[in-house]
Amino acid sequence: MTAAISDSTAQIAFSMFENKGVYAVLLGSGVSRSAGIPTGWEITMELVKRWGIASGAGEQEDWLAWYVGQTGEQPNYSTLLERLATTQTERRAIIQGFLEPSEGELEDGLKLPTPAHRAIAAMVKAGYVRVIITTNFDRLMENALRDVGVEPTVVSSEDTLAGAEPLTHASCYILKIHGDYKDARILNTDGELGKYPPAFNTLLDRIIDEFGLIVAGWSGEWDHALRAAFLRAPSRRYPTYWLSRGKLSERGQELITQRRANVVTGLDADTFFDGLNLKLETIQQSRLQNPAGIELTLAMAKRFMARPEHRIQLDDLVTSQAHQAISHLAPLFAERPQGSTSKDFTDLVEIYEAAIEPLARLCAVLGRWGAGVEHTIVLDAIKGLHAASQVEQSGWVAGLALKSYPIALVTYAYGMGLVRANRLSELNELFNTTLINRREMPFPVGLDLSPFYVEGANGLFELWKSFEDQSRALTPLCNRLHDRLTPRWAPDFAGLQDHGLLYERFEFFSFLFFCEQRGVSEESLADAVKNHGFKKIALGRLSWHSETINRFAHEYATEEYRAPLLAAGFALGSQSYLEQMLEGLKRLSRY
Repeated sequence: MTAAISDSTAQIAFSMFENKGVYAVLLGSGVSRSAGIPTGWEITMELVKRWGIASGAGEQEDWLAWYVGQTGEQPNYSTLLERLATTQTERRAIIQGFLEPSEGELEDGLKLPTPAHRAIAAMVKAGYVRVIITTNFDRLMENALRDVGVEPTVVSSEDTLAGAEPLTHASCYILKIHGDYKDARILNTDGELGKYPPAFNTLLDRIIDEFGLIVAGWSGEWDHALRAAFLRAPSRRYPTYWLSRGKLSERGQELITQRRANVVTGLDADTFFDGLNLKLETIQQSRLQNPAGIELTLAMAKRFMARPEHRIQLDDLVTSQAHQAISHLAPLFAERPQGSTSKDFTDLVEIYEAAIEPLARLCAVLGRWGAGVEHTIVLDAIKGLHAASQVEQSGWVAGLALKSYPIALVTYAYGMGLVRANRLSELNELFNTTLINRREMPFPVGLDLSPFYVEGANGLFELWKSFEDQSRALTPLCNRLHDRLTPRWAPDFAGLQDHGLLYERFEFFSFLFFCEQRGVSEESLADAVKNHGFKKIALGRLSWHSETINRFAHEYATEEYRAPLLAAGFALGSQSYLEQMLEGLKRLSRY
């Protein structure tokens, strides 16, 4: 049984990190495609055209149709080479023209090592890969290795094998099983590819038996002697990973089944190897111990944020985590919620928290260390989650209301990261982000997803109190966020700041925005403070936690804390509004 996995680079990276040098890479023609090196089929069609012109056919709109009409068969690379060139030297000259760059191609960056070649070269230099098998005649892999200061042992014929450094002692060993385009003895035709020299077979058998394999750019359809080596392999000491961008052929699937290979889908060679190398570098720098854990994702995010050239990878990382969260939550979002008891409610809450935690923790890190480029990415993730949550809007009222909880958690986590970084303008933008509710009415994130609204709307307050030790709580959800969730998220980004205080500071900004959105004007606020009516305004832990209220009152009386808050647009941008809000909270804490 084979396993199809869409993002296995974390799993492979940890395996390679813990087992340095035990993985070999097998590269087919697909790996060189992005360099402008034509594939076998593209070369075949060019050979059809050359043969047709040489035969006096003139220009054709459809060379494939012409060839089939002339021969009654599909074009075959080997057959065409034999028709065009009768000797290996002639065939080598034809192939050389496809592989070596012209001056114009060099200027355009074509027929040079690809990101995949350079990533593999980096892994070789770091000691993760020692053996490379390739069916390609080109020298892109050798060039990439020499660019990083690695001189490989290259075996492309029986002669070079006989004089080569032993595999055991080589720091980098390249086996070019079809030869090198500079050598007249390259293997091209079906007859030539039907069997390898015995010494090659012995070496191949050893590599396939003793090494893990990463196969890229090879379909497993042709290359009969290479297929035979896979089929006769006696053991599977280490895993095999097989990159496949499309549907596997029957003959390719046969090899995968034989090797019990893990099929990696949806990634081209450049993306796969570049991502794999980045993860290996991150593991090395971070000394992470948890295979396939969220810690690697967080470390990757930090590296991407520190390197502007990796903004695309950062986008892909967040989008991938958002897709995974949506995939996990989709069955719950799509079903009509059933339930009536507090146990139904608490079970559902815990399921949502577990499913959303990786994305929430990632967004918290982005808020803390981002520089703005990630802001739109996170907002897109929040919008995507919210859209997915709106699929089914009938059933148990509490269950329906709770569908907004995972989106709220991502908002809170990102918001706390922004607070920790003092990125208050982005925090205000986050709260002002517009979503559409199930009644097709727009609302700002900071209103309907605020802790205060999620805690009390749709009759949820008593259900939040059903959690352990919250039966008499004044703010049961806010307490859960403060006591249970924040301690799990905050170590990723809080540094020396107190976790609980960080949450309550986020709650304070949420409170300011919530009051503004609910129409608490400066005049009504002043009246509430004067006439002891603040109980009707204050929400969250700040409605009773006097220690935090007093701390904030002192802090936001100073320019250091007050100026950024007002500049970001909180408290209506008014110092007197902020002062009255703090005074009202102080008076409330004395009741």
